[in-house]
Amino acid sequence: MSHPTAHDFLRDLALVLAVAAFTTVLFHRIKKPVVLGYLLAGAIISPNTPLPLVASLDTVHLLSEFGVILLMFSLGLEFSLRKLVAVGPRAAFVALVQCSFMFWVGYTVGQLFGFTTLECLFTGAAISISSTTIIVKAFEEQKVRGKMADLVFAILIVEDLIAIILLAVLTPIATGATLSAGSLAWTMGRLALFLAFVLGAGMLTVPRAVRYVIQLKRPETTLVAAIGLCFGIAYLAQLAGYSVALGAFLAGALVAESGQEKRVEHLVQPVRDMFAAIFFVSVGMLIDPAVFVDHWAKILVLTLVVLVGQVGSVTVGAFLSGHGLRLSLMAGLCLAQIGEFSFIIAGVGLSLGAVGKFLYPVTVVVSAITTFTTPWFIRSAPQVYDAVNARLPPPLRTFAGFYEPWLDRLLTAKTGDSFGERIGKALRLMLIDAACVIFVVFGVSFLMPKAIALLEEWIGLSRGLSVALIYLGMIALSFPFLVGLFRCARSIAVLLAARVFQVEESAVLESPARQAFVLALKLGILTAAGWPLVVLTQPMLPALSGGVALVGALGALAYAFWKTARTFDVQARAGAESVLDAFSRQMVRAPNPSETTEIPVQTWSLFGALKPVRLIEGSFAVGRSLVDLDLRGRTGATALAVERDHEKIVPPRPKEALRIGDVVALAGPELSVEAAARILLGGDAGSIAPPPIVQ
Repeated sequence: MSHPTAHDFLRDLALVLAVAAFTTVLFHRIKKPVVLGYLLAGAIISPNTPLPLVASLDTVHLLSEFGVILLMFSLGLEFSLRKLVAVGPRAAFVALVQCSFMFWVGYTVGQLFGFTTLECLFTGAAISISSTTIIVKAFEEQKVRGKMADLVFAILIVEDLIAIILLAVLTPIATGATLSAGSLAWTMGRLALFLAFVLGAGMLTVPRAVRYVIQLKRPETTLVAAIGLCFGIAYLAQLAGYSVALGAFLAGALVAESGQEKRVEHLVQPVRDMFAAIFFVSVGMLIDPAVFVDHWAKILVLTLVVLVGQVGSVTVGAFLSGHGLRLSLMAGLCLAQIGEFSFIIAGVGLSLGAVGKFLYPVTVVVSAITTFTTPWFIRSAPQVYDAVNARLPPPLRTFAGFYEPWLDRLLTAKTGDSFGERIGKALRLMLIDAACVIFVVFGVSFLMPKAIALLEEWIGLSRGLSVALIYLGMIALSFPFLVGLFRCARSIAVLLAARVFQVEESAVLESPARQAFVLALKLGILTAAGWPLVVLTQPMLPALSGGVALVGALGALAYAFWKTARTFDVQARAGAESVLDAFSRQMVRAPNPSETTEIPVQTWSLFGALKPVRLIEGSFAVGRSLVDLDLRGRTGATALAVERDHEKIVPPRPKEALRIGDVVALAGPELSVEAAARILLGGDAGSIAPPPIVQ
């Protein structure tokens, strides 16, 4: 193969940047993500399209490697232990649920299409990570601010870390001849040693060196030193058999520990942006129109999986972590795409020969489609929430109104040493049980070939019967540890519920409210623990088996929760009716009943507070429906019942307009109830109302 000359290199670089500049300006003018402009530029100069502008794929690919390294270095600069602690366990919970669930779905889809095991692994990894670059651009263009932006970026920080771990694990697996329990254990051990060496030596030297260079107050020296360190550690990672992306990310994280990451990032940004543009152009060059014809089914299925799976997993994860239905659903709609990490993961698989040539262009097309839909999803998020909220069954609507403030109370409650010790002990037992399940699955898988041979030779069993018998033995060995996982999840849920309701543990399950809360916590704990366990063991198990078993277990829990939530809803409505009766009696005794709008908040341990509000002429809520007002999304309070012309409407009709004289029974935390009452009467929730999600 002939090497490109300096003239060829200059021609290709000029062509790439000139076309990219044109398409970027075009997409900026039509208010579309500029990443799509880069992909279009790549398609224009690609050998796969019949246009006279053709650049050398080898040259552009070489330049794009610099883009990958600098992108990962910048992500590492934005990542630090301080920032990981700041995002909190709730964002980590959401990211863990989303990535593990999507990885399993991608792996399963690959199996259904007949992919090899390695192709299934890379497919699952490629569709499990949302795109930071695309979301940042979309949020800037649509001026997204407030709690939703904070939640989405917190999730993305954890997702980026998960992507780096996936790259670190998949790269050595892809270079191996086989995928077995023994080789996977050896891979994890080597990775742990490499990370320990780089991070240990780096923490002792890199932060000090960076601070010394910055003290020289010469920007060019700082830039050269930072990029030199980036490429040096990237090369070290490549020598160790890992991707350059892992090394570059570690370099950025080590520089971030110096406390001077903002200065370094400011200097590196122009260089990074230029090479990142070349990287996305190189991705676009691999878009082949023939891919649409040959692999349209894969593209269609994976696109639907990304759109539906990302929205669903983020929404469920965010709601179970206590972010409320409105915020959870909107965050899910924002994260429904794949991007730069998907390209990098698929590219690593392609370069190492672990996957077929089809996977990279299929990933690119899926990313391009989901990138195009992302701005539309973000704009339509409020309307989607309104439609979902209006159709939500009353028991779920009632429970959703209380779950978030209950969990907030849990996270802000003071915990004693004994409480922390008991939670820590239960979590350690869960980890031990999960590790034992993994050990059993890996051990049986490792010994399976020999066991099959023995059963066939000594007992005369057929191969199919031998395999079935071995899997039954695996289930029998794992069953005690799986039961232990469920017991630990229940213990943790009961401990947390006792803390929220300030009751003894023996009294936690005495009311439907507490039972529903305990079951919701168990669902969250087992979801967070179960999906990563399924992902780790799925390559050693028959197709769909692990995920189907987990879905069945979670489904049984969800059914129990539904029954309890219905009982809780009946109890809540009864409480609301009693408050409405009390309000009616007070109105009879009032000097001028026509001017009576509300009575003081009544404390009720089940809800926190109950308050009836009467709408009079001039009230903001008159003529508006509960869906329009969105009291729960704006304040956290719930409208449990409406009294109209001495008739109690339980539950209230979400889309029916409220009228003068209606009495609305509000429930929730006291501050939330007061804020909802202000909205009903004057349209202003006051200072405690959350900031707008989209400005």
